[in-house]
Amino acid sequence: MPLHSVSPLYAAAELQAHEHRTNHAFVQAAISAQDAADIARFDGDVDSWWNMTFLQAENLLDAEEFEACAALASDLVGGSHPSMEPRAKARTYILVAKARQGAGFLEEAADAARAAVELVVDDDDVETQVKARQALIAALADSGKLDAAWAECLGLAEAVSAEVDDQLIGKVYWVIGNVAFLCNKVQEGLAYHELAAATFSPARNLDVWAKFNKASAAMRLAADIADADTLRCIERAELATDVIGGSVSDMLLLRLNRGHWTFLSGEVEVAIQMLEGICVEVDNTGPQILGEACLLLGRAHAALGNKAEANQNLLAAAEHFETAGAAQRAELARGYLAA
Repeated sequence: MPLHSVSPLYAAAELQAHEHRTNHAFVQAAISAQDAADIARFDGDVDSWWNMTFLQAENLLDAEEFEACAALASDLVGGSHPSMEPRAKARTYILVAKARQGAGFLEEAADAARAAVELVVDDDDVETQVKARQALIAALADSGKLDAAWAECLGLAEAVSAEVDDQLIGKVYWVIGNVAFLCNKVQEGLAYHELAAATFSPARNLDVWAKFNKASAAMRLAADIADADTLRCIERAELATDVIGGSVSDMLLLRLNRGHWTFLSGEVEVAIQMLEGICVEVDNTGPQILGEACLLLGRAHAALGNKAEANQNLLAAAEHFETAGAAQRAELARGYLAA
């Protein structure tokens, strides 16, 4: 549809969707994007309908409405939109992958991400290539396929070039560092996270700054690194989230980091109280987070000699990890259980 023929109702709904997204009001942004898509469909503007439906799916993802996002993005990627070129299809598969991962369906997430990678493998759009590989690496790593994830990391590192935005380069270093930590390559993990930290700035994007520091703290704690740098990551994430707000999962992950830090600092009873509050949030978070919280709670009880409570929580952790498709983490929980 030519620009001059866009209806005022569509223009208003589109503007409102973008304004809500800028303000991190993702649920409202998704509603406004759907309104714009409905208007575009009625007007016969297929391109605007597709763009607004994609924007709706993006906002559903950021609102952690994972099942709704996956369903909508799957409909888009399986549709018959005539101008949907491989690059657009790849971007949609990336959305499906992230939503499936968020919902704990890691095999499906990896399949969608792999489809995205294949669509842009020969494309000159480096940014989409990088994002597709990031999604694949995250799904593989969470499901415990660490050798495959590390191989993809090496390919991702080669794909980065001067054409890629600094923030995206930072996210590349971030995900490679995550996998290095998971592969027990701790020094490489620290090095890559330091490279990532150098590219991020709270002044440029406070949301990314908060998420990176939260994730970096989690990886450092998982490697039993409870030093001053780890505490700084925790405090930066908490401060930034206080400013911009966060989802339920964001808040739970911050509490999980604090609980883990408290446990490693030797305040085991205090850590147990903090972790128990996370483990009951069954309806508000995904199985991966619940698994990590129950695993840590089981370890804390074991440290105090509370055998029955330790076994109960370690078994719950294994079950949560199995639900998420994280077989390696489930085996880790069972290892603690056997010990």
